[in-house]
Amino acid sequence: MGNSSDPSYGRSLLNRVLTGAGAGDPRLTHVAELPSRAAQVTNWPEWASPEVVAAVRAAGVEAPWSHQAEAADLAFQGRHVVLSTGTASGKSLAYQLPVLTALQADPRATALYIAPTKALGADQLRMVNDLTCEDPLRGIHPAPYDGDTPLEIRQWVRSNARWVFTNPDMLHIGMLRSHARWARLLRQLTYVVVDECHTYRGVFGSHVALVLRRLRRLAARYGANPVFVLCSATTAEPADTASRLIGAPCVAVTEDGSPQGSRTVALWEPPLIGGGVTGENGAAVRRSAGSEAARVMADLVAEGARTLTFVRSRVGAESIAMDTRRILADINAELPGRVAAYRAGYLAEDRRALENALSEGSLLGAATTNALELGVDIAGLDAVVVAGYPGTVASFWQQAGRAGRRTQGSLVLLIARDDPLDTYLVHHPQALLGRPVEATITDPHNPYVLGPHLLCAALEQPLTDAEVHHFRAWDLLSDLAARGLIRRRPGTGKEGTARWFTTADSVPHDEVDVRGGIGAGIAVVDVETGRMLGTTDAGRAPATLHEGAVHLHQGESFVVDELDLEEGVALVRAETPGWTTSARAVTTIDIEEITAEHEYGPVTTAFAKVFVTRQVIGYLRRLPSGEVLDMIPLELPAQTLPTRAVLYTVTPELLVRAGIDPRQAGGALHAAEHAAIGMLPLVATCDRWDIGGVSTAEHADTGLPTVFVYDGHPGGAGFAERGFARLRDWLSATLAAISSCGCAQGCPSCVQSPKCGNGNNPLDKAGAARLLTAVLAELAAGDGPTTQP
Repeated sequence: MGNSSDPSYGRSLLNRVLTGAGAGDPRLTHVAELPSRAAQVTNWPEWASPEVVAAVRAAGVEAPWSHQAEAADLAFQGRHVVLSTGTASGKSLAYQLPVLTALQADPRATALYIAPTKALGADQLRMVNDLTCEDPLRGIHPAPYDGDTPLEIRQWVRSNARWVFTNPDMLHIGMLRSHARWARLLRQLTYVVVDECHTYRGVFGSHVALVLRRLRRLAARYGANPVFVLCSATTAEPADTASRLIGAPCVAVTEDGSPQGSRTVALWEPPLIGGGVTGENGAAVRRSAGSEAARVMADLVAEGARTLTFVRSRVGAESIAMDTRRILADINAELPGRVAAYRAGYLAEDRRALENALSEGSLLGAATTNALELGVDIAGLDAVVVAGYPGTVASFWQQAGRAGRRTQGSLVLLIARDDPLDTYLVHHPQALLGRPVEATITDPHNPYVLGPHLLCAALEQPLTDAEVHHFRAWDLLSDLAARGLIRRRPGTGKEGTARWFTTADSVPHDEVDVRGGIGAGIAVVDVETGRMLGTTDAGRAPATLHEGAVHLHQGESFVVDELDLEEGVALVRAETPGWTTSARAVTTIDIEEITAEHEYGPVTTAFAKVFVTRQVIGYLRRLPSGEVLDMIPLELPAQTLPTRAVLYTVTPELLVRAGIDPRQAGGALHAAEHAAIGMLPLVATCDRWDIGGVSTAEHADTGLPTVFVYDGHPGGAGFAERGFARLRDWLSATLAAISSCGCAQGCPSCVQSPKCGNGNNPLDKAGAARLLTAVLAELAAGDGPTTQP
């Protein structure tokens, strides 16, 4: 802990936020002071081009830190390497040195840079442009190739650029599909940089893993064998994660030699609202994390502290920016103009303007989604407010690392949302501050991901039988062949090698959404002006762009007039109704196949293939206080999802022994399911919106009281499987979250869900605690045998 007589800068900012409440403020559940760290400086590598070193030094880097030199050495030696160190640790230099040295030495050599976001790619391109603007590096011609690149520029990039900055989407749809037009780049491809690779997880990560395998396959066709340099936040098992991502062995560099200023990390729980304000079914309402974050950011901005507030949703970012500006207007008429929202979905010119304003300091505060979590270079931030745990320890530290980038002290403040995991973490700080970061989950063999990518690969270059066996996909391709999407031709001639070809009318690249979205994009259009505000994917549209939904965009409020899924458009009009909306849906689940099972007496746990059918049936209108006005019914088509689920069943006798009346069993199971969904991110690298759940007092397929938690992506994403493997840890934390919540009957901080199709009814918080206690006692009694049907 810091010395109170000589507080750190971060602690002084926290004291400013607490003005009038004092250190005993009950909202403040924990404060930690993280010490500063000295730099470990080393010499420039002997192999590095003197001209490249001179350019880097002119940019302000006098000497490399130890991890930068180590990773650069490994890449120069031809080793695939992943650099896994903290935010602002200068990972860019580790790839700039070998890439620029190679491109200068060979005027034909080329390189690719791949980023998960356009903002990050544009920022890194700007840095490389600055390094190569003078001779003899001018001929490297770094250039962007993303969705914002004008058509007339794309031809120049294909013909001239030697270092192309792109993203997985454009690599898939614009480069691999048209690889013959990119032969110049692929033939001499020397390095591939994969930045912020920890973001490639779940279905998105599985897609990217297959895109990168296709890239390596086509590079080999043209005679190249590029070295991969991957950059990551601090994560567990970085070498294994990177190897799985590119499909080749990687070596990890993890010892961070960069300096770091001291940080004050504070955990904050908004209070319950009194005065008779109630939410669904009379439950207590907690002051929202967004409202608290807006007030905190206003205090910090008024103090002159440059502040980023990270928010879980696009709507949340817009709301917090609006509320912060409103609060600041009462303090200083000039300050509201120095606060903005930033999120994905903005048009390119709007994003660029916001990024420049942040970099220059004309913006003092920004409420942002995780779009600014990544490596966009925003120096000199004083504080980071995290409005809701971002789902993983890695993301939390990545966001926290945005503060104190020039080694001065800084403040990091995590404000808990109404969510079981957030509640658990602010009351169990070691589960966040003392826990190692997670390993990233990807599953490139998910048939719903692998099948479409193999069709793309076969169109790019016919697949051999050996390649099909390498992907463990013989049965999968045989099924695709039976559906007329691909065909196998026996080998002819001397080689006699059979090959798999796509059929003539196949356009597989258009069918793959690398981001893992469900269905095509939906355009959001203002009916009064004809302006397109942005896009969202069709899978999320029924829940977010249904008729009557409130949609926020850059501080403006709109209401949806019509959602047309067939035409791919949501028509909205400008309106500020004074409430927010949240969809309600009903969900049913059918078991296709049990793939693994454990028996613990009256408790059985399983991992299964399932079909989930979900239909949005209406939406709630909610006042800013959290009070529910009403529910409006909707008629929208049902969506069926083939996926994977973890489940557990209990016998009616166990419920009776646990003191749960059979007539109240549904409420206990329902509450336990909700809390478990909220807690799964503790053991699996996921977001609660990546998963869903169903509970029933008697499921048709099991004949028993059953709780399911499933992956919200076709074929599964690995999250439910991780939950099955760590069920005891997961359910123990779930029980602790329920027990540590101060509400009487259940609230969104423990057992209520923001997306419950049954309106959070029935819920039995006490029954859920008794159920989980009984289940955990059976699990602790001993591991039963595993059966593989």
